[in-house]
Parts: sequence; C-alpha cells; structure tokens
Amino acid sequence: MAGHDLFDVTGRLALVTGSSRGLGLALATALADAGARVLLHGRDQAALDAARAAVEAETGQRPEAVRFDVTDAAAVEAGIAALLAEHGVPDILVNNAGVQRRAPIAEFPVQDWDTVIASNLSSVFYVSRHLAPAMVERGSGKIINIASVQSKLARQTIAPYSASKGGVALLTQGMAADLARSGVQVNAISPGYFATEMNRALVEDEAFTAWLTARTPAQRWGEVRELAGTLLYLASDASAFVSGQNIFVDGGMTAVV
Repeated sequence: MAGHDLFDVTGRLALVTGSSRGLGLALATALADAGARVLLHGRDQAALDAARAAVEAETGQRPEAVRFDVTDAAAVEAGIAALLAEHGVPDILVNNAGVQRRAPIAEFPVQDWDTVIASNLSSVFYVSRHLAPAMVERGSGKIINIASVQSKLARQTIAPYSASKGGVALLTQGMAADLARSGVQVNAISPGYFATEMNRALVEDEAFTAWLTARTPAQRWGEVRELAGTLLYLASDASAFVSGQNIFVDGGMTAVV
C-alpha cells in the first residue's frame, strides 16, 4: 500500500458524538473533508441542522445526523440499535461528547459532578459498549476517545473534569486490551488548549491567555484544524498496529515543567 493510501478514509462510515458544534463539529468536518461518510450526533435538532449545513458548505458532503442522549444508558442502547439498522456498522467511532463545569472542589455541586462524569466518561462506555460488538463481529474498527491534557495535568477549579478525562485515558487502555485481538484499535487524543466554544471564556480572558502562552512551548492557543492529522492517522490503516495510546496534541505543554 502506498504511503498516502495508508491515511485514506474515503467511504468509511464515521460516528462523531457531540458533533453539532465546537470541537466535535471540527473533527466531523475533517473526516468528511477526507472523504468519510459522517454521522453527526447531538440532542438539539436545530443545532444538528445547522451543523449539517456547515459541513456541506465546507466539504461538499452533506452528512446524516442521529439524536440520542449519551448520558442515558437506555437511550444509547436504543439510539445505537436504530443507527445500526439504518446506516450499518460504523468503521470509525469518535467519542467526543463532553462538558465542563468549574468551581473549587469544596464548592463543587454534586449535580455538576454527576453531569461531568456522565457526559465525559460514562458516555464513552455506553456508546462503545453497544458499538464494539458489531465491530468485533466484522473484525475491524477504529475507536477514538477524546481525552484532554487534563488527563495528565490538573488545574484549579476543574478537578472533576480532570478525573473524568483521566478515566477516559485508562478506559481507552482497557478497551484496547479487550478489543485489539479482534481487529479493533482503540486510542485517545488529548488536546491541549484549543480556541473552542467550550473555552470561550478563557480565550477572552487576557490574563489566562498570557499564562497559557507562557506555559506552552508553542506559545499560543491551538487551532482545531491542527487535530485533523492525528485524527486521520488514528482513523485510518496507518495506525493498524497502534492501540491503547493517548496522543497529546498540546503544543508541547505536557513535555515541560
């Protein structure tokens, strides 16, 4: 196989959870631009309609969309069953859905803890649990979990988020241990600080941006398009013998003290 063909995902079916906006939409757009058949996912129909139009405008491909709540185990089971019946078994699953909540640990509301863990960690388990068997039966599949630089580094006011993303990193390893023998590769991408909708308040905070640029060797925020290369590597045949890895795309932040 020629080198460039190793990264070819043309025609492959890809489900990206939480892809009606933000980082998920950028990941879905990158896959569509590379020729994959993308299934957008979210809960808000209006947001999904807008996302479908945005992907089509940028790539020329109009993706399909599916709706279910990734934090509800029963809803995931029903949603994945409907997806499989209508679209078939995805070749690529990107577990991206997630939220952020901020407060000092002693003031962190229990309800917000439950929301963060359900959205960021339990959702990865629920969706993967119902899609993995079909991938195993076929003998191939790519599962890419979106972790975070916070899977390795903590920061004030986001301890639950760090715990959830640390869980994603270790869940990735456990899933790889179970699934690699069946031809299913499971890996994670850990983005550093990217200028996304979730981080808008931080991007607009001049003091935080000054800290970030001083702390990061690249001395800037990441741009979401810079995740596309790692995504396509893990989604394609180029990573056929790569499993259980957590790749940091962070401008060098985790490489320095």
